[in-house]
Amino acid sequence: MLILFNKPFNVLSQFTDKGNDGSDRQTLSDYIDIPGVYAAGRLDRDSEGLLLLTDDGKLQHRIANPKNKMPKTYWAQVEGIPDDAALAALRAGVKLNDGPTRPAKARRMDEPPGLWPRTPPVRFRKSVPDSWIELTITEGRNRQVRRMTAAIGHPTLRLIRARIGDWSLDGLASGAWRQG
Repeated sequence: MLILFNKPFNVLSQFTDKGNDGSDRQTLSDYIDIPGVYAAGRLDRDSEGLLLLTDDGKLQHRIANPKNKMPKTYWAQVEGIPDDAALAALRAGVKLNDGPTRPAKARRMDEPPGLWPRTPPVRFRKSVPDSWIELTITEGRNRQVRRMTAAIGHPTLRLIRARIGDWSLDGLASGAWRQG
């Protein structure tokens, strides 16, 4: 079984909250009530978008293991408007504190059509424009896309994973899921 889930902002990509801070954080169990499925990979609490869940260990390994280099496409709303040189740097691979990234596919894009509102909304500053880029990577380091956009001088304001391999968010509302 494969579940495609559009994970909302501020939801943990696990079924239980093992945090000891006493906060009542939302988890996958607030949205999905199917026994025996587990997330194939992770999506940070402050990121949104496609999360795949499965009960098939081999499929989970194929999706989540970085050695398989499964492409993952993200829509990043960033501060400023990246110029051609900034996008070229992403395409060449940028140097992060844990080493250089693999080359990525990167392009400017319009705001995704049909984009759902985020709660809370992204901060808006009159003095600093924002824009969207589409970035496809084949590795999955901790907070990698955010660190890559920061490395080119355009910090990420909102991050949405739109695609993993051949699976996409198409037609899936925030907080909704479907079998794949």
